[in-house]
Amino acid sequence: MFDLGWTELLLIGIVALIVVGPKDLPGMFRTLGRFTAKARNMAREFQRAMDDAADTAGMKDTVKDLKDIANPRKMGLDTLNEAAEAFEKWEPKRSPGAPTADTATPPGTAAPSATAPAAAPAPETKSDA
Repeated sequence: MFDLGWTELLLIGIVALIVVGPKDLPGMFRTLGRFTAKARNMAREFQRAMDDAADTAGMKDTVKDLKDIANPRKMGLDTLNEAAEAFEKWEPKRSPGAPTADTATPPGTAAPSATAPAAAPAPETKSDA
């Protein structure tokens, strides 16, 4: 909860010794220790009560079922993902004389010429909005 090092604890002890005094310091630390022990016990009891309430309500079974549903191995999704990756990498066998998909043109259209100029971009128009 708190990240206190030895130097911080030493400083707190010196300040407590000066403020409280050497006579009452052991009693104060004893009271502080009892208080922290009670706080820890209360937190532990609260956690147990919440766990018991979750058991009674069937939440642990529901959580287990949801984790099983979301588990890709139980659903077979890992096999499906492997198949999808294999399909993405798949290339059909081509016959030696057949054109590839990159060079084939649809019937009835002319192949683009290498010397044709590129289309000029349309001029930008400014609109007053």
